[in-house]
Amino acid sequence: MSLFFSIVVPVYNRPNEIRELLESLLASTYTQPYEIVIVEDGSTASSETVITAFKDQLPITYLKKHNTGPGDSRNYGMRNAKGNYFIILDSDCMLPPGYLSTVGEALETDYVHCYGGPDAAHNSFSHIQKAINYTMTSFFTTGGIRGGKTSTDRFQPRSFNMGISRQIFDVTGGFGNIHPGEDPDFVLRIWSKGYTTKLISGAYVYHKRRIDWQKFYDQTHKFGLVRPILNKWHMGTAKITYWFPSLFCLGFLASLLMLVLAPSHYKFWFIGLYLLYFGVIFIDALQKTKNISVSFLVLVALPIQFIGYGYGFLKSTILVNFSKREPEILFPKLFFKMKT
Repeated sequence: MSLFFSIVVPVYNRPNEIRELLESLLASTYTQPYEIVIVEDGSTASSETVITAFKDQLPITYLKKHNTGPGDSRNYGMRNAKGNYFIILDSDCMLPPGYLSTVGEALETDYVHCYGGPDAAHNSFSHIQKAINYTMTSFFTTGGIRGGKTSTDRFQPRSFNMGISRQIFDVTGGFGNIHPGEDPDFVLRIWSKGYTTKLISGAYVYHKRRIDWQKFYDQTHKFGLVRPILNKWHMGTAKITYWFPSLFCLGFLASLLMLVLAPSHYKFWFIGLYLLYFGVIFIDALQKTKNISVSFLVLVALPIQFIGYGYGFLKSTILVNFSKREPEILFPKLFFKMKT
């Protein structure tokens, strides 16, 4: 099959980030024709001026629409794209020069209708961004679900770095209106149609992510809220590992209680296990990042991630399973109304 890539990027109030993405594409070593479809999702801070400056250098199609969320914006972009294979990126990503060539070669060697790639921290990222990148990608924190492990059974691509064929889009209808969580929901529906997915480990992107602790907490909290909803929608997909952040937080509280109530020879057993875990995390982060400041910040990012996700997961699990109300009523902020 002759591949023609359409890079589809929704953007919402992030003109500076879309500039960095387009600048990275200027350095691409890919020699085949492709297009870039940017969908302005009802932004109040428009990216039009930034995008116009690149139109003579890159094959850009710029679309505008009402704010209906990233999932619907990706669908809108794919409906208006010319390619037979869509590469879905977030606006806060930058591509290494060989990204498109790596994807093209991998698909020519072993074609799949859906792939995903990992993310990495660029040298220009702040220490906080690098710490957050570690906690979101490390095997010791997330199990490597975002491409951090080299071998995985059925890899679930994420929409910051994901490719799908036009055929899959036509068959499934694309992304749903939940956010976050639209990408695992999409992948589970792709699997239900009999398609396979794979990780292209060399097709990494530099994912900038959130830039402060509060935004990181809010993001992980929403991830926790979404997971029980997806478990209910897609029966049989729940995993015990989804409980880990919640159990981690409850166990830590129990270990603090034991410091007060337990006999003296038991007081430090459980808290000692947590200190050992944090020690392993610090050493691994230091080995991966080569930066002691980033490694100490990882020890801040990790509890924020686990508390945010764990609390959201527990709350959503109780409400989704024991309330008679639908998720759209329980958590209206997680759902966009599609208008396109």
